[in-house]
Amino acid sequence: MEYKRFPLGPLWTNGYLFYDSQGKGFFVDPGGDPADVLTFLDEHSIRLEWILLTHAHIDHIGGIPELAPLASLGVALSKNDSELLRNPDLNLSHWMGLDFPGWEPAKLLSDEDELNIGEFIVKVIATPGHTPGSVCYLISLGEEQLLVSGDTLFARSVGRTDLPGGDGRQLASSLKKLVTLPDGMLVLPGHGPETTIGQEREANPFWPEGLQ
Repeated sequence: MEYKRFPLGPLWTNGYLFYDSQGKGFFVDPGGDPADVLTFLDEHSIRLEWILLTHAHIDHIGGIPELAPLASLGVALSKNDSELLRNPDLNLSHWMGLDFPGWEPAKLLSDEDELNIGEFIVKVIATPGHTPGSVCYLISLGEEQLLVSGDTLFARSVGRTDLPGGDGRQLASSLKKLVTLPDGMLVLPGHGPETTIGQEREANPFWPEGLQ
């Protein structure tokens, strides 16, 4: 599965570009200036279809104004984070001193929705807690699968729940939805290094107790 990680924005948010053998692609979480992304798209003749958001905090959406014009189908995110995307007070851009105009999504997603993007199948897993509309994306290409976890699950940690809209109990319930995934599944988080489900099952102190 072809993908490339781009650390973007003031918090070095992991943005991920996925592209198939036909040059069709999508980008997850453009958190800041996408100049390097634009260069890569041009150099590899990749046609961007969607921008997918794991949630709508400013460190995951800051590059939308520059990147969205290249996405032929627009921006998609959970219906439960749509107001965050539209409202600079809710998405924390004012809190971080950044100027984000708000954005109107082209598609609102729900739990277990599936998107067919070129050769990829992208399944939505609703994982509220960090924000009301946080999601993970289970991405399949043939026999290959991986999980983009946003700020739900990190290597040896999880997303914070002390920001507006955060809910620790919801996050704990959301993590229980990930325990059925196979140990070998690669996890691409919103911040920090990649990991696997098995590594988090073994060593993450926030992994749901009794669900090893």
